[in-house]
Amino acid sequence: MLSKKNILAGKTKFILFKATIFVYFFVLLNISIADDGLEGAFTDLQILDKISSKNTLIELKNGELITFKDLSIKSLKCKNSEFDDNPEITAYIQVKDSTDKNKNEVFVFNGWMFSSSPSITPFDHPVYDVWLVKCY
Repeated sequence: MLSKKNILAGKTKFILFKATIFVYFFVLLNISIADDGLEGAFTDLQILDKISSKNTLIELKNGELITFKDLSIKSLKCKNSEFDDNPEITAYIQVKDSTDKNKNEVFVFNGWMFSSSPSITPFDHPVYDVWLVKCY
């Protein structure tokens, strides 16, 4: 009799263990699926050359550095909003100017850029204007 109780207790613990693993698996799967639609791997930026009045659309892969004329641009992260009715795109952008005579490693712009409100953190440069277009 004693051995039968121990076997039943062992089976119950094993079933609870499998159920716990099953629940954790689906919770982690749902979290990863939910995050995939919000964070992107590429960022599109529109650059206006104020002198020639030419617009250029550039595509940045997050984490890679791209040189556009005198600017070195790097997008570290971009994210789409969760709301469909008023979409908001945000990206963390770093921009350096290579014409800096002091050769300082100081960023012209280093921060979050917002597609709907570029004036929150403005990109201030005498020749170029940069704004966020898309994250995918």
